[in-house]
Amino acid sequence: MLERDGAMGQQRAFTERPEAGLPRHIAIIMDGNGRWAKKRRLPRTMGHRAGMNALEEIVRACNDMGVQVLTVYAFSTENWKRPADEVSFLMQLLLEYMKKKLRELHEEKVKIRLLGDSEGIPEPQREAIAEAVALTADNTGLILNIALNYGARREILRACQMVAQRVRAGELKPEDITEADVEAQLFTAGLPDPDLLIRTGGEMRVSNYLLWQIAYAEVVVTDVLWPDFGRPQLLAAVDEYWRRDRRFGGLGKN
Repeated sequence: MLERDGAMGQQRAFTERPEAGLPRHIAIIMDGNGRWAKKRRLPRTMGHRAGMNALEEIVRACNDMGVQVLTVYAFSTENWKRPADEVSFLMQLLLEYMKKKLRELHEEKVKIRLLGDSEGIPEPQREAIAEAVALTADNTGLILNIALNYGARREILRACQMVAQRVRAGELKPEDITEADVEAQLFTAGLPDPDLLIRTGGEMRVSNYLLWQIAYAEVVVTDVLWPDFGRPQLLAAVDEYWRRDRRFGGLGKN
């Protein structure tokens, strides 16, 4: 588990590392907004708003660092079970984020992609996401994947169904199905798998997030609640990633 570190030390650690060791793809489970608000005796909605500010900083930091892909877990298929007023606020916050930050993200060459079932998203939010995806489609900077109405089991099931359709159409034999055939039907098709999975808030679970894609991701869990997670904490997580010996099922370096 990663603990909070000082900004200067982590900045030095980052600059001393070779660029080749930078994670290409960072995935984050942004957890702890509610607990952050509760600690301050604030409404949960204030925690979510503070979390949006944290997201802005992390997107900017990843773009500055040269990370290729950032995937953030914004709203899961299970989150619809939350109280209706909280769900409504989260959807409005998403709309606000898109309206306020889209031009800035576009100017920074950030490319926005949606991971999840767009049909289950309310129309105003769906239209805002579609506009963001279209506007930034040709951008060459950081790819920002927003996992919205997303569940990994549903994603894998959907991919299997699409592969089955190819089999039924005679395009593919069952015995010839490969991992690449499944990966081509995932929301992340064409992107590298996450090298680093960060979970804030201290919980030790992956919560139905990118189950196929994180097969060999390095997992870093921090007790820092998401609204308090900023550039120093991101650099600390990357530094922890650098310390790992990634073996991918083989033998280590030592």
